[in-house]
Amino acid sequence: MSLPQTPSGGAPRLRRGAIAASAIVVSVAALSACGAGNNAQSLEVKPDNAAATVGDIKVQNATVITQPKSGAPGPAVITATVFNNGSKSQTLDSVHVTGSGSPVKLSPAKGAGPLVVPAHGSILIGGRNHPSAVIAQGRAAATDGNAQRLVFNFSDTGQVALLAYVVPATSYFSGYGPSALPATPKPRPSVSRSQPGSATPSGTATPSGTATPSGAATPSGSPSPSGSPSA
Repeated sequence: MSLPQTPSGGAPRLRRGAIAASAIVVSVAALSACGAGNNAQSLEVKPDNAAATVGDIKVQNATVITQPKSGAPGPAVITATVFNNGSKSQTLDSVHVTGSGSPVKLSPAKGAGPLVVPAHGSILIGGRNHPSAVIAQGRAAATDGNAQRLVFNFSDTGQVALLAYVVPATSYFSGYGPSALPATPKPRPSVSRSQPGSATPSGTATPSGTATPSGAATPSGSPSPSGSPSA
């Protein structure tokens, strides 16, 4: 009894099928790895804006937003998201703009006090109903289109430095820009000053009437000779 013969080219077809199946398995495994855990490859994509990590603190999407009109004076603001991956809360004590003497005022969303980054939590700086970081002299501290170095100082981690983009408060950033825009000064009306002590008449005095003599003095009679002299 003769055994069935393997068709010509059968072995290469089997090998090609095995290779294709192996490639599919490898692709599925790679995709599964991308979506698993905090260290997934998809989470390692660098953000568009500035980010820096020191210890348990990560500062991400840091941006300096200036006045909407180019060259307009006034304050600027810093926006950023701060993550705390530690088991202890930290406070953001200060932010410095490198190369500028303009201070940065930090304020919580409500009331007064420090900016607290909770343990295993995050805060968003900038925007309505969020903590704020305001640069008093924004135009002097940063220039639109530049990358400005910022230094965040935390209670435990210390300094976290990064380069932040400088953009005007237009388009997407219009809702995050400075809320206190400079007011246009109104011209004051000119006031003519008079010298002190100079009296001006309230009206022109006119005589109430023309004074006339009560009567004209006339002689009581004309003296006439008592008689005509006779010749």
